[in-house]
Amino acid sequence: MSQLIHAARIILNQLADAIKQLSDDEFIAPSPTLGGSSIGQHLRHTLEFFICLEQGIAEGVINYDKRGHDKLIETDRDLAFEVINRIDSFVGKQAQDRNLTLEASYGEREVVSVDTSYFRELTYNIEHAVHHMAIMKIGIREIAPKVCLPDDFGVAASTVRYREAQLAVEN
Repeated sequence: MSQLIHAARIILNQLADAIKQLSDDEFIAPSPTLGGSSIGQHLRHTLEFFICLEQGIAEGVINYDKRGHDKLIETDRDLAFEVINRIDSFVGKQAQDRNLTLEASYGEREVVSVDTSYFRELTYNIEHAVHHMAIMKIGIREIAPKVCLPDDFGVAASTVRYREAQLAVEN
């Protein structure tokens, strides 16, 4: 499962590298294309899923509905870097899978409990992060076109592999 850990850490490093290139004003600027949300808001949302996973390990229960919605993460780039580094350290230390319970509520007040595992939730966090990175890429191109992002920023691993295979066929 080191592949999952490696993938998560690459994503976290890509996020950190992108945020480093933004000014404080660009980080919090509302993007008209993103319905007025900012890069910082999407980053905060993405990181809070990892935070829920980190906190859930201790209790054995993960509930993404109980995110903190911490405005400081979305407005303070220094704090965002600290959170990214803490999550990166956490992910790097979790080499073993473990059984967990995922709690969720969909329109009802009743909480649904589902058996899951740390690696399953880490996989979900990776996919969720990639999705929001694709959205952030749109906002970054609008707000801060000078920012240099890697070609695979916000692109699913399967899409990267597909594109590479297509290039190999064409050459």
